[in-house]
Amino acid sequence: MDLARTEVTPPAGPPVKQPVKPSAKSVKGRGSAARLGLMAVPVAFFALFFAYPVAAIVSRGLKAGGHWQLGRIADVLGQPDIRHVLWFTTWQALASTALTLLIALPGAYVFARFEFRGKQVLKAAVTVPFVLPTVVVGTAFLALVGRGGLLDSLWGVRLDTTVWAILLAHVFFNYAVVVRTVGGLWSQLDPRQEEAARMLGASRWTAWRTVTLPALGPAVAAAALMVFLFTFTSFGVVQILGGPTFSTLEVEIYRQTAQIFDLSTAAVLTIVQFAAVGIILAVHAWSVRRRESALRLVDAAHTARRPRGAGQWALLAGVVATVAVLILLPLGVLIQRSFDGPDGFGFAYYKALTSSDSGVFLAPPIEAVGNSLTYALAATAIAVVIGGLAAAALTLPHSRLRSSGGTPMAGRLVRGFDALLMLPLGVSAVTVGFGFLITLDKPPLDLRGAWILVPLAQALVGVPFVVRTMLPVLRAVDGRLREAAAVLGASPLRAWREVDLPMVRRALLIAAGFAFAVSLGEFGATVFIARPDNPTLPVAVARLLGRAGDLNYGQAMALSTILMVVCAVSLLLLERIRTDRTTGEF
Repeated sequence: MDLARTEVTPPAGPPVKQPVKPSAKSVKGRGSAARLGLMAVPVAFFALFFAYPVAAIVSRGLKAGGHWQLGRIADVLGQPDIRHVLWFTTWQALASTALTLLIALPGAYVFARFEFRGKQVLKAAVTVPFVLPTVVVGTAFLALVGRGGLLDSLWGVRLDTTVWAILLAHVFFNYAVVVRTVGGLWSQLDPRQEEAARMLGASRWTAWRTVTLPALGPAVAAAALMVFLFTFTSFGVVQILGGPTFSTLEVEIYRQTAQIFDLSTAAVLTIVQFAAVGIILAVHAWSVRRRESALRLVDAAHTARRPRGAGQWALLAGVVATVAVLILLPLGVLIQRSFDGPDGFGFAYYKALTSSDSGVFLAPPIEAVGNSLTYALAATAIAVVIGGLAAAALTLPHSRLRSSGGTPMAGRLVRGFDALLMLPLGVSAVTVGFGFLITLDKPPLDLRGAWILVPLAQALVGVPFVVRTMLPVLRAVDGRLREAAAVLGASPLRAWREVDLPMVRRALLIAAGFAFAVSLGEFGATVFIARPDNPTLPVAVARLLGRAGDLNYGQAMALSTILMVVCAVSLLLLERIRTDRTTGEF
């Protein structure tokens, strides 16, 4: 019997009051209230653990006797050594960006258009450097081109204090940004458009320049801006490879804060970096909006195929060789140096990690592994909660603004909130870490002696990765499903649980993996707040590299190898659960 079609006569008595479905207006009102509710926790988190420490450092550096000393800004920027730092920071970021695009764009094309055996493994390999701590990247290139490195041993070539070593390390670190950002869009462009131009008489170069390149423009711009942002704020790589000659703004802020104790100069440099990062993020947001509008015009079908002809096979071989030399060789040399002990090839440096006789640490260096894993797991939990709420909040206004023609104020609110979430990627982590020490030391937030201080700082870096990974997937969910659930009486929380969560569960796992990897390698803030008896892996590596002696150097290589393996395993697990529907901007 079909119960849905059976007519039932109600019993005699007072009329039964039928439930009233909420109107469309009330649904939109509830959606706006839910959006503000979702934004409240991330905004409070960033206000307390990001804006407050940074503002406190700047205020302490630029105030004297209760008055702002704004003239100090001109005094600092007028110093020749500071101008040299500003010039080198900008110049090396531009050069690193151009070199990364030049080397990585052929790789983006190969991964987008070619299908070949081992493609997923190779794609995972090029992504490993992006989630590696900058300290490990610097250590890997130090093992390759530094004192006693491979090039020094074979040909007497030492590049550890030259710009070229820094530029190549930045290309190594950011190669995956271009491959994933540009390659992801390139794989969705319909190749028949370029083929049609060829049939109309255009050369291969003309067809690519007039058809494909304009469509790729927003993605190339977004990738270039992200590479510029990461290299402009570079810390660990320049700290290890640059020596006393070369400093970026981030390195100089660390030097002025931790070594010279000149908070005034550090505050001015923080403001300069903050302004530059704000401009970069504003331009990046504009390029991302252009890319999103372009994605609606492309063919979503898979376009990858096996290489055909000698030219395509040569291009594939060239990309594989580039990956082998640029990415696999430094990592391989790092591993080799960790086993090259004083008595020959073996585990001498790894065994030395279990002893604290060197005097560098209060506890055996191997304990840094457990410390890092504990901190990273706690930071991942915080980042997933904060980033998940933020991504959900950004999703609601995204659909509302398109369907109901939201007000310009609402649009500015959404864009401002999105920019706030990205700021920790560009604002000085050194400033954040030192700000933690001078602000979170009084009740009710006296956290200087609490272990949670380190995960809180690491979570600030993990939140942007969670948001950027989950946001495209959440926006791909049909908004009409949420509206239908709301009209049927579901609360926003239940609608999210029943509609969004089943579709984004896999993306949530990927976001958690990225947050874990970047938290594991956070260095700029952690170097200030990690306790001497509980260092993290990056802090332990930096301390060992700062001490003379082959034993300390070898232990640094061993710890870097352990950290690299943990990050690589995390990334390989992410690649196994990643699908085309769950790829975010990272």
